[in-house]
Amino acid sequence: VQLQASGGGLVQAGDSLRLSCGTSGPIASNHLLGWFRQAPGKEREFVAVIRWDGSHVDYGDSMKGRFTISRDRAKKMVYLQMNSLKPEDTAVYYCAASRVIWGARTRSDQYFYWGQGTLVTVSS
Repeated sequence: VQLQASGGGLVQAGDSLRLSCGTSGPIASNHLLGWFRQAPGKEREFVAVIRWDGSHVDYGDSMKGRFTISRDRAKKMVYLQMNSLKPEDTAVYYCAASRVIWGARTRSDQYFYWGQGTLVTVSS
């Protein structure tokens, strides 16, 4: 499985941005497709996850109510809609995929496939 993240950029606080993750290769219905982010000097942080069949979705605590993850199986794309962006959302955002049990969905070390990352910068 190969992943390609895109859509990052420089925005102002309060703005919206949509990240996209293109996938190639076989993805099973029970694969998890996740977004993680990493700010300078900080550990990689769980952002959101969706089961490829769409049956399960979850978000990091600080993203709930602002971010929405979705996927288009026909286009083999995963999206992260980010609204009400804050300066603390500034980070490199990565999409990831793997056959991960739901209970381990927030653990970046459980994901085998990673995209190259896209930088999101939110100015105040």
